[in-house]
Amino acid sequence: MPTTSGDRRRRVAVVGISLSDCGRVDEATPYALHAQAARRALADSGLDRSVIDGLASAGLGTLAPVEVAEYLGLRPRWVDSTAVGGATWEVMAAHAADAIATGRANAVLLVYGSTARADIKARRRTSNLSFGSRGPLQFEVPYGHTLIAKYAMAARRHMHEYGTTLEQLAEVAVQARANAALNPEAMFRTPITVDEVLGGPMIADPFTKLHCCIRSDGGCAVLLAAEEYVPDTAKAPVWVLGTGEYVSHTTMSEWEDFTVSPAAASGRLAFERAGVTPADIELAEIYDAFTYMTLVTLEDLGFCAKGEGGAFFEEKGREDRLPVNTDGGGLSACHPGMRGLFLLVEAVRQLRGEAPGLQVRRPDGSLPELAVASGTGGWFCSSGTVVLGRG
Repeated sequence: MPTTSGDRRRRVAVVGISLSDCGRVDEATPYALHAQAARRALADSGLDRSVIDGLASAGLGTLAPVEVAEYLGLRPRWVDSTAVGGATWEVMAAHAADAIATGRANAVLLVYGSTARADIKARRRTSNLSFGSRGPLQFEVPYGHTLIAKYAMAARRHMHEYGTTLEQLAEVAVQARANAALNPEAMFRTPITVDEVLGGPMIADPFTKLHCCIRSDGGCAVLLAAEEYVPDTAKAPVWVLGTGEYVSHTTMSEWEDFTVSPAAASGRLAFERAGVTPADIELAEIYDAFTYMTLVTLEDLGFCAKGEGGAFFEEKGREDRLPVNTDGGGLSACHPGMRGLFLLVEAVRQLRGEAPGLQVRRPDGSLPELAVASGTGGWFCSSGTVVLGRG
């Protein structure tokens, strides 16, 4: 079994990725989607399942990684069940990469599956207005301060501070749908207009329905492995170059600035550890449960100045503009719950040149070298950022 020695840190690569069936999946259980995604990721890697000695899982079962491991027939010696909302998977990837680099694990499977849409349709669950009303949240929930209301309040503050317009926020949804229109795997592919976004039913001011992510079923998996395994993999590796994680608040009263997300910290750490700058990045996969998330995260990662996120989306005709959420994102492609792992899958697909829809290329036709995936959890409570590269 490969191990590390002394102070040398092994390089860590993404060697397998996959999606399970996604979109409208009425007959599968969440466990079945986990298994489907895991099998496909293992097949994509070309490795034998015996190499997997680590598992990261959250959101399913009473003992999430234990129950999923048993269902998959795995007996991992390293596990992670970190749960910080949508940022969970970037944070788990950071933990797994550190464990592999230091020899505590050799190959870690990150796997997720959810039937959020099917469960609602079958009335197996109801929509939740809040995450709960115990602990610090007891001071907000009684006043109707739902998750979406928190994001809406933050968006309104950004509009007040920087003049961001409803039309600019709507452009985020329009451009996500344009990317989804090219992706045969996306759940919603019909193009939309700014007027259609603005004219939709109001959910939480200023968010209308199309400002909000879709609800889908689906799962995915990512297999990380130490550099020693790379010669035996079926495809070229995509390396984990740098990661960062950060948590900021849970109650809105403790959030110092509604216009700054925790990606400002996690992104800076990831770029520093990767030895790159935002200017080096060639595509970004960003958590987009709501349009404002995409806009403010782009600012906080350093792809545009604070307050210029709205202008970034207005300049959609620029050939040198950073490609964002190339699969259509949670606003149009799929969003079965904690979407962060899908960001990693799409980033790797792009770097491999395997995107089923929009494929990013350099002006000379070559594939991009560097990508970033940045997940957000809760109501801008947490963030995880991962820099990936082919070199």
